[in-house]
Amino acid sequence: MLRDLASKLWPLKFSSNVTPPKATSLTTPEIGFLEDSEIEQGLAARVLLYNDSYHSFDEVGMQLAKALGCSVDEGEAIAWRVHATGQAIVFDGDLMGCLHVSAILEEIALNTQVMT
Repeated sequence: MLRDLASKLWPLKFSSNVTPPKATSLTTPEIGFLEDSEIEQGLAARVLLYNDSYHSFDEVGMQLAKALGCSVDEGEAIAWRVHATGQAIVFDGDLMGCLHVSAILEEIALNTQVMT
C-alpha cells in the first residue's frame, strides 16, 4: 500500500537518451591497509574500560580474560577495579595491541577508549 502511494506521488521518469557513466580507475577508489608502519609500532597507547550497569562481573571478567590472556579470576579482579572507580586502564602497549584488546572487549558491547 505504501509503495503504491509512493509511486503515485513520485512516479519514476525514465529517459532513453541518458547513458550511465562508465566505471574507470579514477572513479573507483582503492582501499588498502597499512600493515607495517613505523609510526604505529613505536606509538604507546592504553585501553580504558568504562563501567556500565548492563554486564555482570562474570561476563566482564571472562571477556577481559579473553582479551588480555589472563585467568578469569584476574579478569574479575580488573572488573571490580573498573566497577569501584568507574573506569580503569586495563591494558597498555603498542597501538595495534591496544586496538586488538579493545576490539575483543567491544565484542560484547563494553565501552572502551584507546588513548595515545
